[in-house]
Amino acid sequence: MTDIKTVGVIGAGQMGSGIAHVVALGGYDVRLHDVSRERIDAGLALIEKNLARQVGRGLIDEAAMSAALARISPAEDLALIGATDIAIEAATENEEIKKAIFRSLQPHLGANTLLASNTSSISITRLASATDRPERFIGLHFMNPVPLMKLVEIIRGIATDVPTYERAVAFAKSLGKITSNAEDFPAFIVNRVLVPMINEAIYTLYEGVGTVDAIDTAMKLGANHPMGPLELGDFIGLDTVLSIMNVLHEGLADSKYRPCPLLVKYVEAGWLGKKAGRGFYDYRGDVPVPTR
Repeated sequence: MTDIKTVGVIGAGQMGSGIAHVVALGGYDVRLHDVSRERIDAGLALIEKNLARQVGRGLIDEAAMSAALARISPAEDLALIGATDIAIEAATENEEIKKAIFRSLQPHLGANTLLASNTSSISITRLASATDRPERFIGLHFMNPVPLMKLVEIIRGIATDVPTYERAVAFAKSLGKITSNAEDFPAFIVNRVLVPMINEAIYTLYEGVGTVDAIDTAMKLGANHPMGPLELGDFIGLDTVLSIMNVLHEGLADSKYRPCPLLVKYVEAGWLGKKAGRGFYDYRGDVPVPTR
């Protein structure tokens, strides 16, 4: 444990609920917030489902599950988040939405509350500038799915001070995670490498080099990847993939990061991947079927 005792999580979706899950298992009291009670309840239900899955696999016992669930409380009012030792934003990958959250949270913050963003690509320095405490603002990029993935990228903004960095690292390690330091450049380390690969796989499909099945099979068997890049894009969410590619393209001004037109078309169609029931695979039946 660190000197952090209470943790606020803003966003009860896939990432936010995953962060709340591992933080509660780590022994911290968690307050979970979203735009409506319905979304908070959906996040709590997802956490309970995933904890039960861990019990079924023998990874934790029933007592640990019950204790973790008891540590998580719904927080419909942002003031409850502001009273925590660290508030972690896990909203959609949109800079203006994230900044608006931090501005709304600011009046409720305790004097010593740390702020963190789970952004997977957006500048920590720019997000921190929307707050009154850029020196106590840091990037904590948890990987998806949070309960299974060991890595947390730690990203310091230009103003992040040493005590904030040290507390953030200690906090992540107390959750059983391994940390990796990344500089505050677009998409950091993991997504700087990973998402352009997914985009290139989409270009490969767009240009007719291979089908969805051929591309994913080739990368699984030819490069020993556990999941094909198109399947992975569906799992991440194609809207998130597009957002990250836009951050890279705009932030680095290099044409090699141009989002594939087919990716843009899928997002415009609402074919966002597994969460929408359709992306490069159709998930509405018993077995996923390639859509191209």
